[in-house]
Amino acid sequence: MEAHQTIRALRRNIESVVRGKEEAVRLAVVCLLARGHLLIEDIPGVGKTTLAGSLARSLGCTFRRIQFTSDLLPSDIIGVAIFEQEARRFQFRPGPLFSNIVLADEINRTTPRTQSALLEAMSEFRVSVDSASHPLPDPFFVIATQNPIEHHGTYPLPDSQLDRFLMRIRVGYPDGAAEKEILARHGLSSPVESLQPVVSAEEVLALQRLAHEVAVDEAVLEYIVAIARQTRDGELIELGVSPRGSVSLCRAAQAHALVDGRTYVTPDDVKAVAVPVLEHRLVLRDGAARRHDAARLVLEEILQTVDVPL
Repeated sequence: MEAHQTIRALRRNIESVVRGKEEAVRLAVVCLLARGHLLIEDIPGVGKTTLAGSLARSLGCTFRRIQFTSDLLPSDIIGVAIFEQEARRFQFRPGPLFSNIVLADEINRTTPRTQSALLEAMSEFRVSVDSASHPLPDPFFVIATQNPIEHHGTYPLPDSQLDRFLMRIRVGYPDGAAEKEILARHGLSSPVESLQPVVSAEEVLALQRLAHEVAVDEAVLEYIVAIARQTRDGELIELGVSPRGSVSLCRAAQAHALVDGRTYVTPDDVKAVAVPVLEHRLVLRDGAARRHDAARLVLEEILQTVDVPL
């Protein structure tokens, strides 16, 4: 299968830099093919930006990195309309958001006003400036990073913003062999800079179309609905998964099946992506929310209790 070979080449290219993190790479590729956006949340120094940069540089697409800071304005991201004296009219000058791949580094360090500038772009694939609508490039993929434990000078992402991310993943510490390799390469030029594109923008669009066409049996749809409904009834849950979350889970399961080289979704595909797709969409009650892994544990229990279709 040519698509499977293309996906394998993309994963291998990223893994040549991001060592020992096959699952994180796999989920990042799934998110791209599902036409979603990715939030990478982890402590500093474990490779969040390296993963994002490696994925971006493996694609033959335009790429811009935006370093989010407290003084960043919405116009710094979207662009601005400037009055042209000769033409005697306002001319829109697009900002860095008008790229195929946008890395929003440390997204929670900017104000809610600037964070909200991404909402329309991430959901509608366009932005509005001075009553004029401007379409974004296709494909359009936002990869955001944030540190979950640092609070000074940060602004937590609102639920509406989190809901625009198809997945939230963590990179985690490397194993011993991978960390030894990192030490051996320390001081050399950044390996991300040496990566060459292995998938073109046209191939990305073709893969996204294939992912959308992956067959989902009615029994699997009922399984997804059952999981979503269970998140709305738990004692520890304040707000469960919305229908948008159910749609996101289905799209991610389709892309996961494509990455595995199949043209149909299985319950195992749903299970494989359920936590990264749904965890950040759950709002827990105050007592449970104090545990950083509480949402994951709740979802894992739900996955164990919901009947799996045969």
